[in-house]
Amino acid sequence: MPEIRNDTPAEPVGECAVPRVRALLSAWWEANARDLPWRFGRATPWGVLVSEVMSQQTQMSRVVPYWTDWMRVWPDVTALAGASTAEVITAWGRLGYPRRALRLQECARVVFEQYHGRLPQTYDELTALPGIGDYTASAVLSFAFGVRIAVVDTNIRRVLSRVFLGVESRGGAASPAERALAGRVLPQDDETDVRDAIEAANARETVNAPEAAGRKMPQEQSDAYAQKLIAPESAIREVPQRSTRPSVIWNQSVMELGALVCTAKNPLCDQCPIGEHCAFLAAGRPGLGERRTRPRQRFQGTDRQVRGIILDALRAEPILARERLESLWPDHVQLDKCIASLDDDGLVDMLPDGSLRLPQ
Repeated sequence: MPEIRNDTPAEPVGECAVPRVRALLSAWWEANARDLPWRFGRATPWGVLVSEVMSQQTQMSRVVPYWTDWMRVWPDVTALAGASTAEVITAWGRLGYPRRALRLQECARVVFEQYHGRLPQTYDELTALPGIGDYTASAVLSFAFGVRIAVVDTNIRRVLSRVFLGVESRGGAASPAERALAGRVLPQDDETDVRDAIEAANARETVNAPEAAGRKMPQEQSDAYAQKLIAPESAIREVPQRSTRPSVIWNQSVMELGALVCTAKNPLCDQCPIGEHCAFLAAGRPGLGERRTRPRQRFQGTDRQVRGIILDALRAEPILARERLESLWPDHVQLDKCIASLDDDGLVDMLPDGSLRLPQ
């Protein structure tokens, strides 16, 4: 790829350009943000958390239909906590990494039992929930509750590293320097706005969630209980409302820029709203696309592929006999290893005759 030079008159680059970059990105976000169903105040905090879990290592365009269907069936913590494991695994479909579905249900059950069905609002409480790490906790606090906190994902790291440091972010775990940069450039918020944001988030959750305090989760599933799982219209179709808090706009706009414009391999620098302030572009985009040395993992023939084939078959057939299982994959040694790993992960039940079913 030929070197790209930026020969425009000197503009401030690096962290000295932060105020101007914030203003330009805010305007770009207003005009270009994707209208995803969990954005702009239309989802409860729990709905935002579900979207973040589903989006892990999965493109958002694939997530949208799954999230919409999921939230119509299980609109709140109480509904998901009471679902059967088989229903949850089936609804997860082909999103990949199905253990996420089990962890999400486990998270719902902990929130139901320990927090009366209301998602906690502190970083430490969120990261203590099953399957919730630093990024997801930070994203929920920012996007759902309007809390000022630096959200650090792959897209944000790439944008901040290029714009303010002039170097490529090579992936892997976020370094202390990258986290420190994210904290330094995060805008300040008015405390009154933050309190209003939390109250608004709580109000959305109240509209969508029945009072759970003092109520025990049903021990057995029933048709009557399942009928409660349809979300009210207001849970998904509220009037869009964009956040006005600077830190939230910043987190969202930087992440969106990384997803749509400042991409890893082929950034659209000629369309970038902050290109004139980008240290990476000014330096000629050194090391563009360089990643850490670990090669990309192939999928064909891997245990991941075999596990997916087995789960896809189980979603279509309640029980898979041994003969049917053996027809799914020619290498029966690998097949048995994958069946055992699915059993260890709680994704299947192994029956005495060697057949399989989804957990009941």
